[in-house]
Amino acid sequence: MDERVPRDFETLRTTILERRHSLPKRIAQIAAYALDNPDDIAFGTAASIAASAGVQPSTLIRFAQQLGFDGFTSLQLVFRERLRERNSSYDERLAALRAKAEEGAGHRAIFDGFVAAASTSLNDISGRLNEDHFEDAIALLAKAETIYVLAKRRSYPVASYIAYALGKLKIRNQLIESAAGLNAEMISFASPRDAVIAISFSPYAPAAIEEARVISEQGVPIVAITDSSFSPLAQFAKVWFEVAEADFAGFRSLSATMALAMALTVAVGEKRRDAGRKRKA
Repeated sequence: MDERVPRDFETLRTTILERRHSLPKRIAQIAAYALDNPDDIAFGTAASIAASAGVQPSTLIRFAQQLGFDGFTSLQLVFRERLRERNSSYDERLAALRAKAEEGAGHRAIFDGFVAAASTSLNDISGRLNEDHFEDAIALLAKAETIYVLAKRRSYPVASYIAYALGKLKIRNQLIESAAGLNAEMISFASPRDAVIAISFSPYAPAAIEEARVISEQGVPIVAITDSSFSPLAQFAKVWFEVAEADFAGFRSLSATMALAMALTVAVGEKRRDAGRKRKA
């Protein structure tokens, strides 16, 4: 294998992200699917993966060759190695809990399942958080005159709590939500002196993406929390974080998202207080 061919998952992921804007449409489609569903790529057949990703099986071969592999099987080995290296204890626990629930083990199994899913999500983000991005986001938000908070549907509880916490920290903020349908007017007041925290996960609420696009075109910097490097929200963000939430029985927790959101909020409050002390000194 050519030395330039990615030999581990993180290198492969970085390579895909670097090339994503130059990839042909169908290749980009399978690339996005691969990063969002690495376990499926590891053990699926070419036919099943192609069907799930909405492409022809031949596209998988072209995708692999685009990255320097001699075929799809060689690429698949990188995804399988990722699973072997990963601590799978929580995944195994989730599988066991699902089995117990299906066998009628009672409501406690449901509770335990959600706890295990939350633990998986928190463990994942703890290991993957980019500290430089975290510091960049804090610096960007700390200097904003007003912090706008944008989220819809499943992400909305996180946005609501961010707005609550910012208020308690006496940081001027605006939750972009109006029962009277005045979202556009709220957004129109945002300027490059402000900042936005935007949150959206697949299947990405169209209204959230459109509002992020509009506010980005006004020159307002965005800190995004989303679930994929191919998320439409990421393209508008100055800084973005990828959060993978585990699920139980098809329901995804918000534990990792909430942990990240609150860490950002509290850290911004601390940074603003530090800046205030320095000005007084």
